[in-house]
Amino acid sequence: MIQKPSAKILKVDSFRKIKTLGDESISLVLTSPPYNVGKEYETRQKFSEYLEPYREFAHECFRVLKDDGNIAWQVGNFNSEGEVFPLDIYFYEIFKDAGFVLRNRIIWHFRHGMHAKHRLSGRYETILWMAKNADSVFNLDSIRIPNLYPGKRVTRGPRAGELSGNPLGKNPGDFWPDIALEEWERAYWDIPNVKSHHPEKTSIHPCQFPVELADRCILALSNEGDLILDPFAGVGSAAVSAFRQGRNFIGFELSGEYIKVAKERLKKVRNGTLRVREPGTPIQVPSGKIAEIPEEWKSKKKMSPKEVGRSQ
Repeated sequence: MIQKPSAKILKVDSFRKIKTLGDESISLVLTSPPYNVGKEYETRQKFSEYLEPYREFAHECFRVLKDDGNIAWQVGNFNSEGEVFPLDIYFYEIFKDAGFVLRNRIIWHFRHGMHAKHRLSGRYETILWMAKNADSVFNLDSIRIPNLYPGKRVTRGPRAGELSGNPLGKNPGDFWPDIALEEWERAYWDIPNVKSHHPEKTSIHPCQFPVELADRCILALSNEGDLILDPFAGVGSAAVSAFRQGRNFIGFELSGEYIKVAKERLKKVRNGTLRVREPGTPIQVPSGKIAEIPEEWKSKKKMSPKEVGRSQ
């Protein structure tokens, strides 16, 4: 019988603390590191300086992971002077140099976020699923979604008459779109980012990791009783998910205020009072009505492409 999971979050520097963990002691590293965009929990640096510490960190991750262990590394973009730097591209090279293989590059799409003025608004981020080898843990049955045509059968050949799809459901794929109202019933994964009206939103963290996103990574890439590491734990969304899914958890975090909130969330999840967004929860859908355009907007001069470029 698997014991009740444990969860602890330490106030430490992850780049230093990871060196103290035992070899092959971690089953899954699940995290979303700082993006170097100047949030309250980071100091913005030159891009090359920001990336440099992760080179040694990636080697440490390789050391502490079990042979069948995984990394789920969720990142967005770094933007500077009108140019976009996709962080997953740079981190892929860093983790590849450390010995990892890329199992999947998962696209997490969401409708709402910061609205850009001089380029298209960003509406997706990526999860790099990396492992020491191609035989790492993958529990597909834990994350299957309903088949589009559940009763469809093979019409020709030696399998004629048999169900054409897996009766447990289909593989959800590597694109998790924010387009369905009831994703478990309609075969989509709808995972909104944590904004002001999200039930998990805390008053202290500007960009929380959704528990639902962590749930799906943990269910697919680890087993019950495993030890999960989040080296940038924030307010503990990965910790909450690990506890909910019967995994043990250790997190590193520099902010004492974030740790305080994380521990309170863990306390609530233990007694069943924590609010989380469950899969299938309806999301706000645009009404389709066209708003009246203010008169002052109508009089604005349209800029040419050259003028747009100069205004960025």
